[in-house]
Amino acid sequence: MKTLYPEIGPHDQGLLDVGDASFVHWMQSGNPNGIPVVILHGGPGSGSSAGARRFFDPRHYRIIQFDQRGCGNSLPHASEPEIDLSANTTWHLVADIERLRLFLGIERWLVYGNSWGCTLALVYAQTHPERVAALIVAGVTMTRQSEIDWLYRGLARFFPEEWGCFRAGVPESERDGDLVAAYRQLLGHPDPAIHLKAAKEWHQWESASILVDPRATLSDRWADSSYVIARARIITHYFHHRGWLEDGQILRDIDRLAGIPCTMIQGRLDLEAPLVTAWELSRAWPTARLVLVPNAAHSPGTSEMAAAIVEATDAFRALA
Repeated sequence: MKTLYPEIGPHDQGLLDVGDASFVHWMQSGNPNGIPVVILHGGPGSGSSAGARRFFDPRHYRIIQFDQRGCGNSLPHASEPEIDLSANTTWHLVADIERLRLFLGIERWLVYGNSWGCTLALVYAQTHPERVAALIVAGVTMTRQSEIDWLYRGLARFFPEEWGCFRAGVPESERDGDLVAAYRQLLGHPDPAIHLKAAKEWHQWESASILVDPRATLSDRWADSSYVIARARIITHYFHHRGWLEDGQILRDIDRLAGIPCTMIQGRLDLEAPLVTAWELSRAWPTARLVLVPNAAHSPGTSEMAAAIVEATDAFRALA
């Protein structure tokens, strides 16, 4: 089984002005002359993690990370309820990726995305296919309405106790309606007690389905109040607007990915992003390789998922 590469720190980092009074924080690690790879984190709003660098051989890869608007070390930070998120959309992020590519002087790069980062990677590749040398996506999502409905209602049958708590977190009159919209309203409330309580309840629901192994633990960041507020605000903002994508848009425009090598890595026991999404994408895109990991769920940090991701990144080390 493939193992993660050693922990490394960035050798270069900074803030990039992307317009709209927004600055995204970027980092580079690994081989400055290696194959460039950009890592698109999940969430939306989870921010970059040091662990994601360990999927890539630092002798061969120039590893580039950035915190998407409003999260991580990017500015302004969405944990502040008065911050306007209107200039924080999928299409702003696609433009930010291009600005970063140009800023770093990169012609083409490998694009890796996990969970929401998968959706963003696919949309970026469909918008700028000439800039994508290859794609690796894990925990496959396309942010369709059916996937959003599954996350915040369909999953209730597997976690009835946690679902009851999640549903009880919004006013009684809204419990049978759009819970994403209801939580979005609470998360924008100026009273810190109200928006922090909503952020914690949102994350308690999400944590129920991420891991299969009860011995596994979630990131320490989930205990950080500013982190969970920003992440919950950004997620509800994106999912309320369905990612600013037409439903089924990625599948509709799949021909734009023709000729781009792709490996999709999917945990068979993934409840957050059920296998059917990866399966439908692979059927529409038969040249893409789908790797099923038998005993894995949604987290890329479990040993089986991590090994499959490292195997995929190693396979692309020959990219010119």
